[in-house]
Amino acid sequence: MNIGIVGATGQVGAVMREILSQRNFPFESIRFFASSRSAGKEIEFQGQSIRVEDAAKAKWDNLDVVLFSAGGQLSKELAPKVASAGAIVIDNSSAWRMDPEVPLVVPEVNAHAINNMPKNIIANPNCTTMVAMPVLKPLHLEAGLRNLIVSTYQATSGAGLSGVQELNQQVSEAGDTAMDLTHDGQAIEFTPGNSFPEPIAFNVVPFCGSLIEDELQETNEERKLRDESRKILEIDDLAVTATCVRVPVYTGHSLAITAGFENHISSQRVEDILREVPAVVLEDVPTPLKSAGVDPTFVGRIRPDTVLENGINLFLSGDNLRKGAALNAIQIAETFLG
Repeated sequence: MNIGIVGATGQVGAVMREILSQRNFPFESIRFFASSRSAGKEIEFQGQSIRVEDAAKAKWDNLDVVLFSAGGQLSKELAPKVASAGAIVIDNSSAWRMDPEVPLVVPEVNAHAINNMPKNIIANPNCTTMVAMPVLKPLHLEAGLRNLIVSTYQATSGAGLSGVQELNQQVSEAGDTAMDLTHDGQAIEFTPGNSFPEPIAFNVVPFCGSLIEDELQETNEERKLRDESRKILEIDDLAVTATCVRVPVYTGHSLAITAGFENHISSQRVEDILREVPAVVLEDVPTPLKSAGVDPTFVGRIRPDTVLENGINLFLSGDNLRKGAALNAIQIAETFLG
């Protein structure tokens, strides 16, 4: 097996390299690709020093699986070329997720979808959607999922390394004066950033992604959550409303979910089902800190809802860089290899 990573020097690419080693992924050779500004860099991997290639100029022959984590625009341009050269592309961007000829896969949920991939491309879901899928699928099989009301609490790393750096910079700028916010309400003057529309340090920003100019006035993150959930769970008419919020956390996306079902399901039954799901851990108080660096989704605060018919409330946390991106892509490759 000859594999490649496009975006190998990035945030998710680094986690991919780590997980490939941890899981002893079977490969004969591995190649790393990135943008021209990172080309030529040497990366140590499993005792080898591997030179990073310029993705825009690379030759793609003799590759079997290529993991992409380099942004939607590059994936649109390069993925078809790589696939036509004979490799299976597993893409982490949003570029191919809603293409009807590209399966959108979470192996624990819909591994069968990889049996139909006419373009030789498999898409990885959005990191926020990913956290919820291993939880919602078994509950859907039990009671028939009909409605979702979701509020997300998304880490700054979801906006890339620049998002993390922006939080770091603003925390540093505030220094000891941050304590004054709790006493006299004086605003701290932060250096304007590019990752978020408002300061993220000591703040909550109810806006993730970019605004879609239509009657719904939702962001693309909110639309992804709805559309991807329908495709992965194979529920075309699933009703989903979401508000995606950025919080001053480095790693770990969380979701507060109210789920409505066709049939009654008790809180105890939800716990009993989820306790048997390998990709889920029940936790009284799930938090992003607990989920950082580990594979499963943490689930807690399971209780009845009084608004939606046959409703259940849950709170979820999961590592957006690990299962939310790198791990799932590698699990797709493992599933493909059988």
